[in-house]
Amino acid sequence: MRVLGVDCGSRITGYGVIDVEGSIFRYVDCGAIRPGKSDDLASRLHTIHESLSEIIGAQKPDAAAFESVFHAANSQSALKLGHVRGVSILAASGAAVPVFEYSALQVKSAVTGYGRAEKRQVQQMVQSLLALETPPEPFDASDALAVALCHAQSYRFERATAVGK
Repeated sequence: MRVLGVDCGSRITGYGVIDVEGSIFRYVDCGAIRPGKSDDLASRLHTIHESLSEIIGAQKPDAAAFESVFHAANSQSALKLGHVRGVSILAASGAAVPVFEYSALQVKSAVTGYGRAEKRQVQQMVQSLLALETPPEPFDASDALAVALCHAQSYRFERATAVGK
């Protein structure tokens, strides 16, 4: 199974792709989508949607995992994040990729065992779980890989517990 994880942001949207075979996780790709700093919101949304659509087309994920909405610093930030999540989820669903959402607490717990882990801790555990020589950069990319790992672990658990049903 191939999983795309997405860490939505209006300035930087991280993405991470992993392959999952049983209990083995393999790194495929990660990076950050960086719309122009001076672009208006509509242009940034367009760039994010088009970039994710290209990544989905190239990587052909079986699932797309997103971090669910959290508390934002202010209402304007929350609205912008909602727009970014919308176009990001649209890119996945438009390509018929099933969409899954996880809270920040779920993601951090799945990857580090501690729901209040710092970004550096998440980054280091992603590096360890995927046997990477260097930590994935920037944090947006490591966070996206963490979301993908969270989905992979949740999916494995659901399949294991559904066997007897």
